[in-house]
Amino acid sequence: MNAISSRTVRRRALRFALGAAGVVALGTTSACSTTAPTASTANASTSASGSGKVIQVAAAENFWGSIAAQLGGSHAHVTSIITNPNTDPHSYEPTAADARTVTTAQYVVVNGIGYDAWADKLLSTNPGSGRTELKVGDLVGIQPGGNPHRWYSPDNVHQVIEQITADYKKTDPSDASYFDQQKTAFETQTLSQYNQLISDIKAKYAGTPIGASESIVTPLADGLGLKLLTPATFLSAMSEGTDPTAADKATIDQQIKSKQIKVYVYNSQNSTPDVVAQVNLAKSEGIPVATVTETLAPVGATFQQWQTTQLQGIEAALAKATGK
Repeated sequence: MNAISSRTVRRRALRFALGAAGVVALGTTSACSTTAPTASTANASTSASGSGKVIQVAAAENFWGSIAAQLGGSHAHVTSIITNPNTDPHSYEPTAADARTVTTAQYVVVNGIGYDAWADKLLSTNPGSGRTELKVGDLVGIQPGGNPHRWYSPDNVHQVIEQITADYKKTDPSDASYFDQQKTAFETQTLSQYNQLISDIKAKYAGTPIGASESIVTPLADGLGLKLLTPATFLSAMSEGTDPTAADKATIDQQIKSKQIKVYVYNSQNSTPDVVAQVNLAKSEGIPVATVTETLAPVGATFQQWQTTQLQGIEAALAKATGK
């Protein structure tokens, strides 16, 4: 890593930690999670079936780990590596225990697209015998340099669900029908409110102009049919921990003051001074503000609980802004 990229990582890690601390101080929801739900917690109502085999799964981040655990049910034990809300996945330094988790796993899920490069290094330096690896970026066709926040894309989430199920069936063919049942229940029942909120927001507010603090919001805005007006260069700068340009900040201030945007959405785990200033300006101008976080919130939340709560907040902000 060169000196410039080292400074960028350190700057973003500091901003991430300060943002998370600010969330706690303000009494708002902070991202927090434990290891992704195991067989007993993810599917307590589902009885074990088939071979009794349990696939050992490692997930680089707990948002993918939550999904993997619920799809695997009693036939998968999932360990997520990134679970601490104050940990920046971009700059995480894996431990010896993380290396053992990856080495002993039969199945590993990583985000890719440069988001968790440390996970790629673990995979390459700790080859596992017969291990299956899912890199979400490769699955959805996003190359390094593209937007890595694919868990905020509803379409990509469903692609990941399909692939995890297929990989589980390949790893444990004798329990294939069980995994199909888990997938059907997860998509039609567990994610029903998540799916309905996405459908409702898109139907009612498609085309509504919004502003955002960073590129984590971009896939979600696309999935909801909202028009994100914030300059892409600002969104990327904030996500990467680099300094935004004065021109971009002036553009955003003007969008807020002239009410070109109806709602402002920000990552409360990355509340830099620039973002705080924009949030305060939006509030002073009567523009509703909604929040998202980078990792699961609150402690013990599942993927769907976390996402549904955020979608409800965005929907409420849109309703307030538009009167619809």
